[in-house]
Amino acid sequence: MAAKNLVERRINSLVVIGGDGSLTGASIFKTEWPDLLSELLKEKQIFPGNAKHCSFLNIVGMVGSIDNDLCGTDMTIGADSALHRIVDAMDCLASTAASHNRTFILEVMGRHCGYLALISAIAGPCDWCFIPEAPPEENWRELIVAKMKRASGAAKRFGLIVIAEGAARTLR
Repeated sequence: MAAKNLVERRINSLVVIGGDGSLTGASIFKTEWPDLLSELLKEKQIFPGNAKHCSFLNIVGMVGSIDNDLCGTDMTIGADSALHRIVDAMDCLASTAASHNRTFILEVMGRHCGYLALISAIAGPCDWCFIPEAPPEENWRELIVAKMKRASGAAKRFGLIVIAEGAARTLR
């Protein structure tokens, strides 16, 4: 259906912005394009002139990944906005945690890449950070408890722990 819609509108170029799934899908779509055109022509679902105009599909792929995990780039599309939202959430959680004398745990996106967790931990009021690239030490529970006790003794009224989603599996 996508191929038919593009050909009917005489669109022969796409800009795909996304992560691995979107860019892989775009690559597959481009590979299958000639067969899709042949099938649509055979079934008389498109006009031959439109098929000729769209005989070659141009695709430009741009990485849009909040993980900021594309080698050779300073910042991927989406990473800065995601980081901004996380730091805002941390600020809100910190004030709530302080007013109730609590420790909060914030899980952020990052199945294989801890960039968002690590940078937000540096930028915000974080006491501990877990990322998939650096599994925690075996005694991580005791280390956190000791750190929180020291902070409590220093009159700190709250705690905030940031966990990348991919690191959560290593904490069992």
